[in-house]
Order: sequence, then structure tokens, then C-alpha cells
Amino acid sequence: MDYKILTDIGEKRQTNQDYAGTFLNQAGTRLFLLADGMGGHRSGDVASKLAVEDIGELWESTGFTGSEEIETIEAWMRRQVLVENENIANLGKLDDYKGMGTTLEMLYIGDTHVITGHIGDSKQSLIRNRKLVPLTHDHSLVQELVDAGQITEEEAETHPNKNIITRSLGQNKEAIPDTESFTFTIGDHILMNSDGLTNMISTEEILEIIGGIEPVETKAQKLITLANANGGLDNITVILVKFDGGDFA
Repeated sequence: MDYKILTDIGEKRQTNQDYAGTFLNQAGTRLFLLADGMGGHRSGDVASKLAVEDIGELWESTGFTGSEEIETIEAWMRRQVLVENENIANLGKLDDYKGMGTTLEMLYIGDTHVITGHIGDSKQSLIRNRKLVPLTHDHSLVQELVDAGQITEEEAETHPNKNIITRSLGQNKEAIPDTESFTFTIGDHILMNSDGLTNMISTEEILEIIGGIEPVETKAQKLITLANANGGLDNITVILVKFDGGDFA
């Protein structure tokens, strides 16, 4: 297996409020984390970094081997999100950090399967056989309007309330993540990204890049380069994982 983590400030923002990382636990089992902070110049940076580093550090202390029952890992994800939500919310009571919050994406790599955790409007997608399958469902006002049939997917793309998030860490009393699991196969890619990527490039463009023969690092960089070329209106963070039959380096 191979992966690449890249983040970019974009073309319009003065700071990068995205934060991402990958962590190995005591048994060598890997967890990827990606967060997109919100709440102002400084506080968004703080919230995203706290979420990734706190949960990553807790993961490093675990002994999960990669063969656990799915429910065990899902319960661990939910528990850590609830704790971190309270941590960020408490810090957000201070004047310097008022209103801060963050999205969070989690990806656990097991022996034969993966488990995703999701809260907010960052995204995870499975790319298999040149098709993109969303693994997450936005926690946003606009997505609720789409789900209720009040607006179309096309109208959602340009809706003025597109960036209003309905569930996040630090801004909700109970931040419960959605979880999903599936068995991976050789050749699969998983794309984790902040919305600064998918607001700037289409599914077709993502498939064209990831369907190429270049290394994972090159594909990840191409995604960010194209998002910036199309306007780069937000910070852009990409975690691209490829299952090729080998161990993680």
C-alpha cells in the first residue's frame, strides 16, 4: 500500500486552517486523520490541529492489530470524537477562540477492510474500476435541503449557504461521527480531502487524475495543482491512499 498527504494554502486565503496526519499504534496499525478548521484567523488553525494531534496521540497508545471487529473500532472512533468535541468546545469559551470548530475525517486501515469516520463537510471517496463512490454524506444545511428535495444537487453547488455546517467538533453538544466500513481490493484508491478540493474540481477530473499511471504522490499533487488553477478559493488538503498489495512504507 502507498499513500501521500499534501496540504496547500490555496490562492485566496492568508492562513491554512486544514490539518492532516497519519499515525501508527503499538501494533503497527495505521489511522489517517484530516480536519478543516473554522472560526476565524487563529481559532480554526487551533481546532483542526488539536483534533488531529489529540486523537492521533490516543491512537498511538492503542494496541489494535487490524483484525478487530468493526464495531470495536467504530466505538473507539465515536468515543474519541465525543471527548475531543468537549475539549475544543471548552477552549472555545475563551475570547481568543470563540466560535471555533473543525470537521474531521478518520480512516482506519485493517487487515482486509477499512473503517471511515466522518463529521462535517470534508469528504472521503472510494475510487474503484474508474468509478468514484462517496463514502461520506455532508453534515451541512445545503445537504439537508437536497435530502429534503427542496433544492437540486446542481443548485447546491452555488447555494449562498453552502458553507453552513450542521455537525462539527467544538460547535455541537454531541458530535457523533458517521462510520462506514468495506473490504478493500487491490487497485482501490481512497481519497480524503477538505472541501477546498472538491469545490474546485469535478468528479470527472478527479477520476482522470487518479486513473492515471503516475505514482500516488504525483496524483495527489496534480489534484491540488488543478484546484488552484481553477481558482483555489480555499485551503486544499488531500490524503490519497492506494491499495497495491504491499505494506505501508
